[in-house]
Amino acid sequence: MIYHIIKSLQIYKDVEEYFQTGMIALWDAQQRFDPNKGAIFSTYAFSYIKGRIMTDLKNSRKLEDRNVYPEESYWEMEVDNGEQRLQLANLLFYCTDLTEKQKQWVIYTFYYGMTIQEIAKHERVSPSAVKKWRVGAIPKLKKNILLAQC
Repeated sequence: MIYHIIKSLQIYKDVEEYFQTGMIALWDAQQRFDPNKGAIFSTYAFSYIKGRIMTDLKNSRKLEDRNVYPEESYWEMEVDNGEQRLQLANLLFYCTDLTEKQKQWVIYTFYYGMTIQEIAKHERVSPSAVKKWRVGAIPKLKKNILLAQC
């Protein structure tokens, strides 16, 4: 029955792992089955096992999508630091009337791609402090960008 479910879900990778999940689900279904409810055990077990395998499949796909490993050629690429300096200079051009902390937020966010939590940890402040930097910086940045476009 478990191999039939695995085949019906078109699982061809890690079949043994999903079979083990199915065996655990079968044992769990046997523990939870209540014959007084009028259900047939095989029907109950089939749906229980299929549900557990589908949940496990969904979780493994999420994990696979989340952890993308770049090709070996990616690590061998050389970085052109001249272009990075130019990008930083362009970014700082719009930060003329920002405070030092607001400039740090802009650089960490747009140049290094850091999250609020990462910035807070790096600067040893609370995330709410970083959010205040952001709230102060965004209107000034918008104004500077609009002025630069005119």
